[in-house]
Amino acid sequence: MNFLAHIYLSFNDDQVMLGNFIADSIRGNKFKHLPDRVQKGIRLHREIDTFTDAHPIPKKSSKRLHSNYSHYSRVIVDIFYDHFLAKNWAQYSDMPLALFVDRFYDLLEDHYDILPDGVKRMMPYMIADNWIYNYSKMEGIGRVLNGMDRRTKNKSKMNFAILDLEEHYDAFESEFTDFFEELTVFARQKYISL
Repeated sequence: MNFLAHIYLSFNDDQVMLGNFIADSIRGNKFKHLPDRVQKGIRLHREIDTFTDAHPIPKKSSKRLHSNYSHYSRVIVDIFYDHFLAKNWAQYSDMPLALFVDRFYDLLEDHYDILPDGVKRMMPYMIADNWIYNYSKMEGIGRVLNGMDRRTKNKSKMNFAILDLEEHYDAFESEFTDFFEELTVFARQKYISL
């Protein structure tokens, strides 16, 4: 899953949300210096990723893209799924998406000192261009895919994946909806048990 799903699946626990967001920037167990609940968020993120990688629904979504994007297809599916979460946000939260995202950006700024360097470098761009809120729009997803393609030095061709999203929109959305229901149950159980 991508940024929005991870912060949503922190169940409004600010410290867990921080850990869940920064986890991809932390190698191995190099997080023991962080507050306990941030560590819990990192572990929760990893549990979510393991569950997602093994689940047949995201695999099905990824298979639809694999011939064009090879191993990048999983990353693309994560981005597509965040689009559907953002687009259908009112089904998942009583808090408007714009407010949820603004509060999250404030949380990052309030805890800037504990953020990994990579997150600190990315943060100004993410906030200025409001990446997470703009997942709800096709143009926003297009910008994310273009940016990801640039990061791979145009090898991934991820910028073309917006065409796949448009072509198979209903299938991807249906897969997301079914999967996210299961993922939410799983993540809540892990949130309680970790």
